[in-house]
Amino acid sequence: MDFPIRINKYLAEKGLCSRREADKLISEGKVLINSKKAQLGEMVNDGDNVEIAGEMKELVYIAYNKPAGIVTNCPQKGEKEIKDVLKLDFDYFPVGRLDKESRGLILLSNDGRITDRLLNPRNSHEKEYEVVIDRELQNNDLRQLRQGITLDGGFITKPCEIKIIDNISFSIILKEGKNRQIRRMCLALGYDVIDLNRVRITNVELGSLREGHYKILSGEVLEELLEELEIKDRTDEDEQGDALTEQ
Repeated sequence: MDFPIRINKYLAEKGLCSRREADKLISEGKVLINSKKAQLGEMVNDGDNVEIAGEMKELVYIAYNKPAGIVTNCPQKGEKEIKDVLKLDFDYFPVGRLDKESRGLILLSNDGRITDRLLNPRNSHEKEYEVVIDRELQNNDLRQLRQGITLDGGFITKPCEIKIIDNISFSIILKEGKNRQIRRMCLALGYDVIDLNRVRITNVELGSLREGHYKILSGEVLEELLEELEIKDRTDEDEQGDALTEQ
């Protein structure tokens, strides 16, 4: 850490909260620098004593297998979002999105630091999907999908990795995530997507997690995820195992 450093960045890099959360704590007078209430934008110097009054929330990271028909957030009339079907005893938010018709892995958390780290295309984090289309995929179309194609609106997709499963199914790994991108890629070549299932986000795999169920990430899986996102973990360092029991 390079000093001097803004107090909100200092707290974020220490893994105590996001910068936005830090600013809220500072505004509430809960952050002290050398026993004096910190001010927004104040600089921390090497050797300063920084304290936070009260308990910090426990950060939680969840892998959830979203069923088709559930929206990620902002439901319209008659729709259900994840929070309507997955009621937990702490606040959380979906990290990114998975469209209503699609199913599979989505990360949920109460750690505001991970959103931009995971979703910003500059960071090139892998997301893997299994796709079923309405007819046999032609070799020329497969090459175009791999090399990148122009979507409606003029967006050109980046080259991606595709592995054939059978004549109407394939897995695809993206390092970007435009809205409904895979469906739009297939539609641009004249295919309709029958089923789309996200099976991996960076090192977190869907595995045997049942649809509509979740698992709390911990152990090596969580450590590797946070390392990939360059986030310092402040969860219990003694926690063992890759994940807690599926719920």
